[in-house]
Amino acid sequence: MLANDPATSAPPAKRPSRLFRNPMAKLASLPMILTAVVVFMGGTAWTVVHSFTGSRLLPKLKWVGFDQYERLWDTPRWLISISNLALYGICSLVLTLIIGFVLAALLDRKVRFESAFRTIFLFPFALSFVVTGLAWQWILNPDFGLQSLVRGWGWTSFAFDPLNDPDTVMFGLLIAGIWQGSGLIMCIMLAGLRGIDEDIWKAARVDGIGTVKTYVCIIIPMMRPVFVTALVLIASGIIKLYDLVVAQTGGGPGISSEVPAKYVIQYMFRAQNLGQGFAASTMMLCSVVIILIPWAYLEFGGRKRG
Repeated sequence: MLANDPATSAPPAKRPSRLFRNPMAKLASLPMILTAVVVFMGGTAWTVVHSFTGSRLLPKLKWVGFDQYERLWDTPRWLISISNLALYGICSLVLTLIIGFVLAALLDRKVRFESAFRTIFLFPFALSFVVTGLAWQWILNPDFGLQSLVRGWGWTSFAFDPLNDPDTVMFGLLIAGIWQGSGLIMCIMLAGLRGIDEDIWKAARVDGIGTVKTYVCIIIPMMRPVFVTALVLIASGIIKLYDLVVAQTGGGPGISSEVPAKYVIQYMFRAQNLGQGFAASTMMLCSVVIILIPWAYLEFGGRKRG
């Protein structure tokens, strides 16, 4: 009787607060957190601070205010690189998503030799951007590439030389970029499609909904997290676009295929103007933040309100 008496029974133990749960896991993650704070955030702050200085060959705290930014936006090379990145980014974002999803939808129909097709489509992503750029530089070369091949078949009026035309050089880069990146997006989309319950397809068929309408109205909205992941991966590749340009065009003809990352490398290591390179890097960081903050607010703020 006394054992069951509430007055004599021990009070239940209090659960530790969330801060002290799984202490070993938190201790194991401490080096990663310190690395992120010191290396990434510290390096970012150091770059932003020195973008307001007149640093040349070596960094120095000689304050010049916004002079580096004024000079940056008065430089034609920077303005061209921004417009090139915007053109490449929009086209790459849209086309890579569409091509990747279409390929995934076709493979999801249980086609024969699916494993072979997956390997073929994903193989370009295993190559570095330097190899991709050099390969497509050869393919698009008018003397012994695609144009020469078609003309050898008898179509002597065929002309396709995008890399030597300032108006079309970014589209030549775009072809190489989409060729390399579509395979990864296809795999991500295919994984998302394989996670869709088969009963949804059966219900759509019973209701008489067509295949295309099922994808547009039902499947794609259900794959929203997959599309967000794909968008983040594509956007990160667009912002870092550098080695493909260097390998394929070198920024030419002239400066018609310049991109911001190449501008930063040019001024920091070749022109020996660290302040200008830091200012350009800071503007690239601002463009990422401008895109990231609204997305994070819509993604996590909306979920919290819901």
